[in-house]
Amino acid sequence: MRVRPLVLSAATALSLFALAGCASSGGDDASPTATGATDLCAAVVDSGSASDAVEVSGEIGTVPTVAFDAPLEITDLERTVVEEGTGPDLAAGEFLNYAVSAYDVETGQLIDSAGYEPGQLLPQQISPETGLGQILGCSPLGSRVVATFPASDANAAAVYVIDMLTVTPTAAWGEEQEPAAGAPTVELDEDGAPTITIPDAEAPTAVEIETLKKGDGDEVLPGDSVLVQYTGAKWSDGSVFDSSWDRGAPTSFATTQVVDGFRQALEGQTVGSQVVVVVPPEFGYGASEGNELQNETLVFVVDILATQHPING
Repeated sequence: MRVRPLVLSAATALSLFALAGCASSGGDDASPTATGATDLCAAVVDSGSASDAVEVSGEIGTVPTVAFDAPLEITDLERTVVEEGTGPDLAAGEFLNYAVSAYDVETGQLIDSAGYEPGQLLPQQISPETGLGQILGCSPLGSRVVATFPASDANAAAVYVIDMLTVTPTAAWGEEQEPAAGAPTVELDEDGAPTITIPDAEAPTAVEIETLKKGDGDEVLPGDSVLVQYTGAKWSDGSVFDSSWDRGAPTSFATTQVVDGFRQALEGQTVGSQVVVVVPPEFGYGASEGNELQNETLVFVVDILATQHPING
């Protein structure tokens, strides 16, 4: 099975694409490099009179109280660290859990906020080429940053306050569970990438789901968008036909965008879990003429790293 990555909107009315989309000439699809940590420090935008004029109070991880003389004139993208955290420095390629609040430059009023409760935002991968990377740089986790965005053709100017919370692991971290007899066996390498061994038996005719690790995070709800690592293999010969591990990073999609057996393996699970699911053709690609997975029973090992509930969920 192949799923295409997509840009997920926030579960609020925030214009969060500005954080991910105000990229430099390097382009949004540039990948973090071996010198990514250095590049991230160098990529950060400067502070200025607008970002320095914003006063912020309140605890990290809660919607802040913000004050500035409105209307606030913003001519350039600026950022100011208003509280420096004590955690490790953010590194390029990491997936950051963050919370963000947006404020109207004309009135100083809160427009909207997200990320302060589980299931509101997916973690974002940080690189020097993205706006979020350029705003946060290599600041330590636990920091609070003010960013001031000038008006564009599509959006009004705005003030953002971003809390850098934690980094999401790229492999499941839940408590290991006893595997069921007769299920496909899974061995993990030191990074967490799975090798799947298919049992010498007839393929099941119903979807079979086993939890290999039980996570302690939020529950994946119907229609959620998820951040996952996964590997898919054919029951018929054990060959791997798709794997996020081979592409070097987790991927995100909605549970409604995958075959039904994969959806069943996600919904109702908790973040941090790893599951193995056997998907008969009826719940996969069926008899789709010309599809390489036509009439195949599929086996997926899925690490569930994060979930974002639907906007109206």
